[in-house]
Amino acid sequence: MKAGVMRWGLVVVAMLVSSGAHADLARRRDAVVEVVQKVSPAVVYIGTEQEVESRFRRRSPLEEFFGGMGNGSERQKIEGLGSGVIIDPTGIIVTNDHVIRGASAIHVVLADGRSYEAEVIGSDAGNDVAVLKVAAKEALPIAKLGTSSDLMIGETVVAIGSPFGLSKTVTAGVVSATGRTFRADNRVYNDFVQTDAAINPGNSGGPLLNVDGEIIGINTAIFGGGAQGIGFAIPADKVRRIVDELTRFGKMRPAWVGIDTVDLKPRVARQLGWDRAYGALVTAVEAGSPAAQAGVRRGDIVAELGGSRIQDAEDFDTRVRGYPARSAFPLSLFREGDLRTLQLTPSEFPVRMVESLAWDRLGLKVKDARVGLAVSGIRAGSVAAEAGLDPGDIILRVNNQPVGTAEAFKEALLTARRGRSVLLLVRRGRYGYHVTLPFEQDTGQSL
Repeated sequence: MKAGVMRWGLVVVAMLVSSGAHADLARRRDAVVEVVQKVSPAVVYIGTEQEVESRFRRRSPLEEFFGGMGNGSERQKIEGLGSGVIIDPTGIIVTNDHVIRGASAIHVVLADGRSYEAEVIGSDAGNDVAVLKVAAKEALPIAKLGTSSDLMIGETVVAIGSPFGLSKTVTAGVVSATGRTFRADNRVYNDFVQTDAAINPGNSGGPLLNVDGEIIGINTAIFGGGAQGIGFAIPADKVRRIVDELTRFGKMRPAWVGIDTVDLKPRVARQLGWDRAYGALVTAVEAGSPAAQAGVRRGDIVAELGGSRIQDAEDFDTRVRGYPARSAFPLSLFREGDLRTLQLTPSEFPVRMVESLAWDRLGLKVKDARVGLAVSGIRAGSVAAEAGLDPGDIILRVNNQPVGTAEAFKEALLTARRGRSVLLLVRRGRYGYHVTLPFEQDTGQSL
């Protein structure tokens, strides 16, 4: 009898322990845990291989023995890593451009261990977004691309990725800021979501998620200088526009609004009645341009674009670059004491203006050559003339992008035109050198 009672007692204890364990798990299962379990299957590890030429090659044992000198160079493979997230069950993956840039091979590993070779559907270096495709036989798990327009400072966010190659790593934090602008590597980066969720090398391309498990950003950068708790993500609304453009056309179509702006000086702002420490001054509006059709005028102050403040002229140019042709956005302007909002739809950059862009802003004319492009004309007094360029010089790269034809040169200029300068790799005779040409701003050429 006592043995029976003891057995029943043990059963009751076991049931109580099991019930308590389940209750404890339920209590510990918070929003972050649910997000991780929901979205992790859609987060992928991305490995890349890139072939580069080494200037000097080590001699093989046979060459050492026979005294051979080798050929002085060899092809070497460099491996890279990053993260990505599946947004379509057919195998469409979003990541950063810098994760896959220059790769000769890209392989994707899912959370369950399945591995695929990936092809690049489209990539845009200016916005640091790339779209990949894997050929899976069955539907793949996905994460939903949400919106970043309603983000709240302080709300909980979760980052998932492969920092330092450690796949399926999860960090959590809050939204620290939105519309963040910062400068790094001689570039200005605009309109980012800032978070204190830990983002490390290898996290690039992975998703930043809200507590509903929706993608609100694509992780892309960490703040340099040893700062902790400062990471950045491309906002989801911007990602959606770019992904749609890359999926449909394979690249971002150059957008043109027809506005020239300069930084707003405090004295000018006071004269115009503008009492804010941000904004860009419109100095020219191209006749017949999208801006002219929308009602933008010379002397307007651009205050906001897409609902976010415009800090200066460079900020305005960079924000516009995040919108492809025919993708409308609201533009808030200050004019004669009133703040008004217009709807502006960029168009593709007019073909008629491409050649004049190089001539008017840089002072260059080019023509096809056997390798690269030959400089065929230099405008007297231009920045090209002042830099010492001569007819016959060969241009090999524009902003580190190869230009083998006049069409490639035009495409590179269209991408570079919103910057304050352009970097050229020029060959003269046997020697090559880099030269930076500032874009002339006083020609009336609107962008």
